[in-house]
Amino acid sequence: MTAFDTYGTNAYTAQELSDLLAGRLTVAFTEHDSDYLGIYFLATLADTTRIHVQPNAIPGDDGEDDLYEDEYPEMSVVLLVASPDSAVPLNAELSAIEGLAWLRSLRD
Repeated sequence: MTAFDTYGTNAYTAQELSDLLAGRLTVAFTEHDSDYLGIYFLATLADTTRIHVQPNAIPGDDGEDDLYEDEYPEMSVVLLVASPDSAVPLNAELSAIEGLAWLRSLRD
């Protein structure tokens, strides 16, 4: 099974949040530029946990920005964590970051 956790923030840009997480989690984020997602940051931990930092506003087909997480329009940046059930949860580390809010969890 895989656990999917979503967090959001207005306190940081995607770059600032990925830099903060890199220091706290001792992981390197890689910047990606996608026509669909815009610029986002991705890291994979040793236990295969994937951490994705994404601006909530993404390029739309009509030249207007769309929301990546339209359920949370108030969040300017979203943090997506996909981890195997055997992974050590990151909830404690992420909850300790001021300005970062847990939004939802899903289990596959």
